[in-house]
Amino acid sequence: MSTLKLRLLKKLKCTLRYEKLAWADGAQLVAGVDEVGRGALFGPVVAAAVILKPDYRIRGLRDSKLLLPEVREVLAERIREHCIGYSIASINAARIDEINIYWASLEALALAVKNLQPVPDHVLVDALKIDVQCKQTKIIHGDALSCSIAAASIIAKVERDRWMRDFDAQYPLYGLASNKGYSTLRHKAILREHGPSPLHRQSFAPVWMAQAEQTPDLFAEIQQEVEEPVLEELVSEEAILLESHQ
Repeated sequence: MSTLKLRLLKKLKCTLRYEKLAWADGAQLVAGVDEVGRGALFGPVVAAAVILKPDYRIRGLRDSKLLLPEVREVLAERIREHCIGYSIASINAARIDEINIYWASLEALALAVKNLQPVPDHVLVDALKIDVQCKQTKIIHGDALSCSIAAASIIAKVERDRWMRDFDAQYPLYGLASNKGYSTLRHKAILREHGPSPLHRQSFAPVWMAQAEQTPDLFAEIQQEVEEPVLEELVSEEAILLESHQ
């Protein structure tokens, strides 16, 4: 995250403004939904949906990226204890590679809402439009402005971090407990030296580039297979152009 964006987010304040607008519009159960892990090189993208109680204010809610890990843990426990309902959904690395991270994020967000009990009648989403049956409001910087979205962000972040600590025991080489699967210099250096694990996102550039360094002959063969048809097509198009000018 850039320094400028961090300064901007710190100036924003989470309130119930958007929740109150939805309640005033007739909604009874307003859910906030958010995802974490979009930029990670390893593991799933994780989404959470949360319905907060209108009459119970959880102090300290803000974008999970701005909170210390120990503060997130405390807030996550309070959210789980005092919310009306919450759910968690994830899309694994293989699916991310299949459909790309943008669509995988939308899928995770929609699944979190689908799994939520009780069923919400209005959803507040951080910057994206998702495939749900109820009304939704798209809010830019929603996790820094809406208490419900911030709560979802915290739940998703705490859950994903816990999974990364568990994965660290399975793949200790990559330092997942500390980097949480993100693209740190150390993480990328390990990828270049040892190659990726089966749970790395193979479609992400630092991962497939590391894989290319590990198996240069294979990637040279793939590149040749891709380039030859393209070259043949270009030659064919050039021949057609020459004929049309004769």
